Amino acid sequence: MRRPGVSGPGEALVVSRVGDAEGSLAIAAALACAASEADRAALLLELTDGAPPRSALVASAAARSLEERLAAHLPEAGVASRGALCHLTLPAGPEGLERAPAALALVRDSLGVVHVPPALLQATLALPGLRAGAAVLRADLGRDRALTALAARDLIGRGLAVAVAKKPLPWVPSRRALFGALPSGAAGAPPARMLRLVGVGA
Repeated sequence: MRRPGVSGPGEALVVSRVGDAEGSLAIAAALACAASEADRAALLLELTDGAPPRSALVASAAARSLEERLAAHLPEAGVASRGALCHLTLPAGPEGLERAPAALALVRDSLGVVHVPPALLQATLALPGLRAGAAVLRADLGRDRALTALAARDLIGRGLAVAVAKKPLPWVPSRRALFGALPSGAAGAPPARMLRLVGVGA
């Protein structure tokens, strides 16, 4: 059962990591997969200085439609339809941050999942026009418990619903998520408490 979550024009779920924890991008992609529907593709917006994404061989019509819309409005950005979602990359700096709200506005009635490095988390949340409803932190609690608690407390103080991913996704589900092919009920998908942040579940 899917219920209204943090979806909507300009709204976002923000995903980041604490310290050197690995796997936050795959978790962001998995949440975007879970939020995607046959007629509505979620957006995975990644702030990164890495290479732009490449389109997958298989993508839904909704994902391809969102790719075309984003490419028309943000021709300088890297954009690719991948399975059930659309993956957009913007530079990990002030220029990319400024463009993020405009990209999220194009998602219309679906969800935007914004993946940011820790150094940009505060600046992302402070962006005018970006309304974050929830956040997920990928954290290794054995090493960064105190830092994670501080980060979560700050997010909760901003009025966000917060979940902490204590482990990365297993390798195969991670790869499936990054290709836009990990539905919410699949083995290795994020747990129910995290899926509720994107409106999936009771």
